[in-house]
Amino acid sequence: MARCRNPPAWNCAARFLLRCGRPAARCLLVRTSRDDGAAEANPRDPALPPDVEMFNSSVNAKDSYVGLFVRMLGLDNDPLDREQAVITLWKYSEGGKNCIEAIMQFPGCINLVVSLLKSESCSTCEAAAGLLRTVSSINLYRDIVAESGAIEEIFRLLCQSFLAPEVKEQSLCTLWNLSIDEKLRVRIANNDFLPMVVKFLDDEEIKVKEAAGGILANLALSPCNHSIMVEAGVIPKLADLFKSNNEGYKIIRKEAKTTLLELSKDGYYRILVIEEGLIRVPVVGAAAYKSFRPQTYSWPSLPDGTEIQRNSRPSRYGASELLLGLNIREKNFNLENMKVHAMVGRSQQQFLARIGAIEMEDERNSQSESSLNQQYTLLPWMDGVARLVLIIVLEDVSAITRAAYSIADVSINERMRLSFKEAGAVRHLVKLLQHDNEATRDAAVHALDRLSVSYVVCQTIEAEGGSDLLINILKDSNTSSSLLEMTVNILCRIFDPVNDVKTKFQDKFVDESEKVLIGTSSSQDFDGLSISKTSSVSEGTTREKIIDSDVIVCLIDILRTSSPNLQIKVASILEFVAAFEQHVATITAAGINSALDVVFQKGSLDGMDGDDDNALEWNAIEAEEIGLAVAAASRLLAKLLNFEQFCHSIDAMHFVHLLRKILKCNIPLHTKDWVAACLIKLESKFGLASNLGHSIDMEVTLYEMIPRLVEQMRTSFADESREAAVIELNKIISEGVMECTRAVAAAGGIFPLVELIKDGRGDALEASLAILHNLSMHTENHAAIIAAGAVPILKRIVLSEGPQWKRALRLLRTLPT
Repeated sequence: MARCRNPPAWNCAARFLLRCGRPAARCLLVRTSRDDGAAEANPRDPALPPDVEMFNSSVNAKDSYVGLFVRMLGLDNDPLDREQAVITLWKYSEGGKNCIEAIMQFPGCINLVVSLLKSESCSTCEAAAGLLRTVSSINLYRDIVAESGAIEEIFRLLCQSFLAPEVKEQSLCTLWNLSIDEKLRVRIANNDFLPMVVKFLDDEEIKVKEAAGGILANLALSPCNHSIMVEAGVIPKLADLFKSNNEGYKIIRKEAKTTLLELSKDGYYRILVIEEGLIRVPVVGAAAYKSFRPQTYSWPSLPDGTEIQRNSRPSRYGASELLLGLNIREKNFNLENMKVHAMVGRSQQQFLARIGAIEMEDERNSQSESSLNQQYTLLPWMDGVARLVLIIVLEDVSAITRAAYSIADVSINERMRLSFKEAGAVRHLVKLLQHDNEATRDAAVHALDRLSVSYVVCQTIEAEGGSDLLINILKDSNTSSSLLEMTVNILCRIFDPVNDVKTKFQDKFVDESEKVLIGTSSSQDFDGLSISKTSSVSEGTTREKIIDSDVIVCLIDILRTSSPNLQIKVASILEFVAAFEQHVATITAAGINSALDVVFQKGSLDGMDGDDDNALEWNAIEAEEIGLAVAAASRLLAKLLNFEQFCHSIDAMHFVHLLRKILKCNIPLHTKDWVAACLIKLESKFGLASNLGHSIDMEVTLYEMIPRLVEQMRTSFADESREAAVIELNKIISEGVMECTRAVAAAGGIFPLVELIKDGRGDALEASLAILHNLSMHTENHAAIIAAGAVPILKRIVLSEGPQWKRALRLLRTLPT
């Protein structure tokens, strides 16, 4: 006898609840935010449907039809009955918190709902996931849903190849709600589910995209999830969604922005966000922009200061600037895209500031002034650069300071640095060096420090008169150590001799709009529209004129007392100053000898041994910094030796002894080049060979030349370079000095020599065999030669009876084989 699918009592209850939980009552996805910033996919409808209100008021809690439908979820019931029950409960649960509590009073109900996620029916899976979504929207029940295995079951469900969009939406929204709980975030992120969420960002259904974005936004609130999310490829996909202008993407853009802002709190991940064309900009409040006063009746100009002049009178309402881009394109002006983007970005941001529409949405979302001071927003790089430049010209000190630090953070590559230069940031930052507020000055120097990595920006800083202002900061005795270091960094780049050579030999065919020339102006004229650029530095002002005795004394004092990292930069500046003979007397009188002695004394101390791994790692970093400082000081000393007035004041023997000790110590090999060159110059300048007892050339050979050639043999990828090194090394060894062979062995030259024997040919092979034969004359090298695998290679050469077989045979006879 066939079993009745729907008993009469259940049919009555089903019809009633299906009517009161009608589909029209289902709410759209609304993202709400909790106090901790987490978002939930919770349909909020304060007004319950009339039929549900009637049901709640007429049905006694003890005599409710809800229990009947919960029992219909049982595993022993017909699948169609279970499907009808879960659909009914899902629609009923959308009536609000009271309805959800009525369902949750039955223990084990959620476990039965989770089991329905395995159903082959699309409607059943959608209803089960939808019921879990509404239940998980209540804080009290999230743990119950998670403990029932819902996360794992949803993960299994979403792994299916073909899944209805409605099922994906409800399943992802359930995880969206669960991800509000911090401990559940970690559970979701550590699962293999995260790459799947990222994949759903490419789904065709907008609701699925929004749910996936909501999950990622919540997961990003836990910093421990950031590395997993970045490895899963979140940043490029969210950046593309944020920059998309597709209609209906408002929610997903908001979620993408939230996630990217959370990830950008980490400095490394912020770089990845910037590389996707997005800039983190501080939210300073719409009130701060009220101080913005655009110039009226002003001639149009490019943001970097290039003036654009017309024959006719410009409009007081800015129409001339608005139409500037059209006129330039009509006249075929040769403007780069970077300049055009700077103009467009400035026009857009100034327009928003004029009408008072800037940051209105961000200000509404902020709850207090303190939260506003910590808030950031994301903008495409063109608008972001223009917004930051707009902020630094306002009157709000806090806003200016935050914007300057943001400029420093964004200046990660040449493109961004040149973008800020074209947008006029350098000119305004240089002006901020004279600001009354100390924090603002520090922020401006910090921004200029990052921007000055670009050679073009260095020229602009100098053209805007930044060198004078930076030197004033340098001479100020109250300057903090951090500000002093950044100031020295900028001046070192401006006065870098390499950059000076670039300036002298710059290609004359470079577009004039890209050059910043001191004391000159360039112009272009096309049918009445003229573009001209004039530098703000007065004619006749040169680098050497801004260097006075006070600056030199200050620099030498820094060289004497600062850290090795700062000594490198100061020595480079003094090297530039020493190029002018009129400054050499001042340098000598200011005590450069004692300052150089301090640097060399620190380098001559062989304190590179450590007892543990941490000490060894720290000593390697310290050795690198000290070595670079010693090399910079050696270059400075070598340049000063060109002037007789300095040579009369120097104790040559003292410096020779110091440099010889440095040559023998464990500083990195590449830093010994200038030490060796300076030693040779001291010997030739003062004729010290007879006083020293032996030539300095031999020490340079043992401690600089031979280790450098061995390093070239070991690390070079080019066969020609390795062969040239071994031939040069053989010439040194052939002079018959015993110390040379010992130096080769001490530098670890045996293993690369054996490698050259295996792969070498011609003169390189012969040179390698000759050096190994000299090394084999010392029995202490036999073990290393055999360990390097020389014996089978030598036997192969002998058996081949090639040109070098006799030399290989002699070498074999000396080894204990």
